[in-house]
Amino acid sequence: MHRTAAPHVVVIGGGFAGLTAARGLADAAEDRPLRVTLVDRRNHHTFQPLLYQVATSGLQPQDVGHPLRPIFGLRRLSRRGTAVDVRLGEVTGVDRDRRVVHLDDGDELAYDHLVVAAGARTSDFGLPGVAEHGFGLKSLNEALALRDHVLRRFEHAANHPQSIAEGELTFVVAGGGPTGVELAGALAELVDDVLSRDHPHLDLRRVRIVLLEAADRLLGAFHERSSAHALRALRRRGVEVRLNTALERAEADHVVLGDGTRIPTKTLVWVAGVRAEGLAEHLGAETTRGGRVVVTPTLRLPDDPAVHVIGDVAGAPDGDGGLLPQLAPVAIQQGRYVAARIAADLDGAPDDTPFRYVDKGTMATIGRHDAVAELPFGIRFGGFPAWVSWLGLHLLFLVGFRNRIAVFLSWMWNYLTYDRAARLILQAPRSTGPRDAPAPAP
Repeated sequence: MHRTAAPHVVVIGGGFAGLTAARGLADAAEDRPLRVTLVDRRNHHTFQPLLYQVATSGLQPQDVGHPLRPIFGLRRLSRRGTAVDVRLGEVTGVDRDRRVVHLDDGDELAYDHLVVAAGARTSDFGLPGVAEHGFGLKSLNEALALRDHVLRRFEHAANHPQSIAEGELTFVVAGGGPTGVELAGALAELVDDVLSRDHPHLDLRRVRIVLLEAADRLLGAFHERSSAHALRALRRRGVEVRLNTALERAEADHVVLGDGTRIPTKTLVWVAGVRAEGLAEHLGAETTRGGRVVVTPTLRLPDDPAVHVIGDVAGAPDGDGGLLPQLAPVAIQQGRYVAARIAADLDGAPDDTPFRYVDKGTMATIGRHDAVAELPFGIRFGGFPAWVSWLGLHLLFLVGFRNRIAVFLSWMWNYLTYDRAARLILQAPRSTGPRDAPAPAP
């Protein structure tokens, strides 16, 4: 560990918030002495909104993941000739008194400003069996494990048709938010358009896709009309949507619902909740019930202005007594804001203008030709126009030109051929339960 004359900003996390902040700080470094280090336990940024397409064979993992180092390789700091440093490692603690970050290899990073953007992880709310038997969908490893598992269920059913009655081809998705709706719709398309051709001797009418939602409607953050549209569209695709239905517990071969219903299944996907990453606890700061760090309107710790907390890990006030949602647009805007605030601090002209999130709209896709979109000023629409808008927006926000081209070409192939090219099973099956071992990082 060493300190230099140039102020050092350490950014923890290469997700939407951390990556945006690091890019903004790299731009700021062109006009002032500044060192930036981005720390992440993975060497890549993951475009999480499209992970469900990796899980349903629509995209390859490298289509939605981009290595962090090349993102900054061409962004040279003009006066120092040094690229933004990317450090692969896991943060195990933060000593705010000494202003150092502890890494899992025993090293320390000294900082003048710290940006915590560690993201969130799946939360099972302590429900029995979910952690052991359920699949999350927050990383490429989880998406690949789910893809392999789904494809293997059909291979097993092809060899043992009697297993269908035992839930071999029953897929339970817990959580009726955007991820659950998109995943359920994509699974239905995978079965109807692709696996029906791969397995012509299987009676795929016996496939069940069950979407559970504890509330009285899907897409709770959307308008009721959008929720109703999504419900109708999923049911047309054969998805069994159960509203006002919570999961009580999960076993290796079945799940039990809150009303006592037992559903035989080998596949539970849990997308019903997230919790801030555990790093929040190492800051010694106040947290919300969901583990998010309580911050001021300027996204700093109340007792330490050198520490900014942004993205899913931040319990940022929304101005109405609540917290801002854990969404990519919020994280991106917070990353830009914090980079500008740090630059102002370094210039000796601190700007205490509070962060204000500008809601530019929300979208969710249900399947081919169908989505729902909600824009400012009460503009809401669905169907094909919303679907095209959803495609364009996600292409725009993907990191890297190659990724945009790869995703666009994959989507065109899928659309024209009704095929999914990414149907490789890459790992050995496990004999101890229905859940496959995590795939190696791509």
